[in-house]
Amino acid sequence: MSDSTVWWLLTAAAVALELLNGSFYLLMLGIGLAAAALAAHLGAGLALQLTVAALVGGGAVLFWSQRMRQRSGPADSAANADLNLDIGQLVQVEHWAADGSASVRHRGAEWTAELDDAAAAANAINAAQPAPGRYRIVAVRGSHLILQAHSH
Repeated sequence: MSDSTVWWLLTAAAVALELLNGSFYLLMLGIGLAAAALAAHLGAGLALQLTVAALVGGGAVLFWSQRMRQRSGPADSAANADLNLDIGQLVQVEHWAADGSASVRHRGAEWTAELDDAAAAANAINAAQPAPGRYRIVAVRGSHLILQAHSH
């Protein structure tokens, strides 16, 4: 069995494992293994094949992880529904206090609630008190629920 055949088999194994577990990084390592197979086809020695596999595969992993870090930005857990199951839930506000806060019952406990910044600014401009009713939780900051008006 030639060197390139071994590299192609390793490439296929990495791709198959990636398909089984969904780790995109295995696909990046597979690119490095495929590059080593091409180096073997060109007659490179084993040391150069290993170097090509390490540099191309490792470089692809580093490139991809850097790209994902730049793309996603810092995770704001206060408003991330994937991290905080309260986001998107509805609460009933019976009465708003003069300071713009309200006491609401959510998940069997009393919470302090306030409007999100945009809604609070709109109420301040109109000098209006928020209306009682149903509100959607858009963020959780400490023990405060941040709410937006719920449109039916």
